[in-house]
Formats: sequence, C-alpha cells, structure tokens
Amino acid sequence: MSGGAHEAWLVAAGAVPGAWLRFRLVNGLAPRLPRRHWGTVMVNLSACLALGLVVARVPATVGQGRSLLLLLATGFLGSYSTLSTLCAELWTELADRRLPEAARLALVSVVGGLLAVMVGLRLGGGR
Repeated sequence: MSGGAHEAWLVAAGAVPGAWLRFRLVNGLAPRLPRRHWGTVMVNLSACLALGLVVARVPATVGQGRSLLLLLATGFLGSYSTLSTLCAELWTELADRRLPEAARLALVSVVGGLLAVMVGLRLGGGR
C-alpha cells in the first residue's frame, strides 16, 4: 500500500469510531441537558483536551508517531469533535434570536476549547 493510501486508511480507521462515539454521547446527553447543543459542546471540549494530550505525548516525526497522530488526532478526534455541528447549532440560536444563548455557546466553545487544549498539553508534559 502506498504511503498516501496507508495514511488515508489510518485517518478512516480513526474516524469511524470517533463519529460513532460522538453520536452516542450527544444523543445520550441530550435528554439530560437544557439544550442539545450543550452535549456537542461537552464532546468538543473533551476532544480539545484529548488533542492537547495526544499532541504533547506523541512525537510528530515520521514513522509511528506520525501514524499515531493520523489515527488519533486527525481520524478519531477529528470526527469525534465537530465544528460543522457547532456552527449549525450556533446558527439555529441566532436565527431564533436567542442571542444570549448564542453568545454563551460561542464563548464556551472557543475559549473553553482553547483552555482545554492548553490543559491537555500541560498534563501531557508539552508546551
């Protein structure tokens, strides 16, 4: 298998379980939360934390480290978290004129995501 095809398979192998887990968690959390989008936020924040840990712990060099980053960071965490769903949910809040909720959603997602990556990096012994 060529290098490009092998890398594509690694991303795909991580993406399927990542998307499945996101689907299960968001749907499982939805009945317990005041608005469905808070389940998406929780999943995205956990993905940011995990991404920080992975980046801090896995060397980004050629070889096994690169393969592991493709599998975990790009594949699994890339499909586990979801910017498109966040944007759609944010748009719904804006379209329904729920501006304070939209602002909270955007702020918690962006600032919380950055903080979660920082925490993951620190916990992982990175930057």
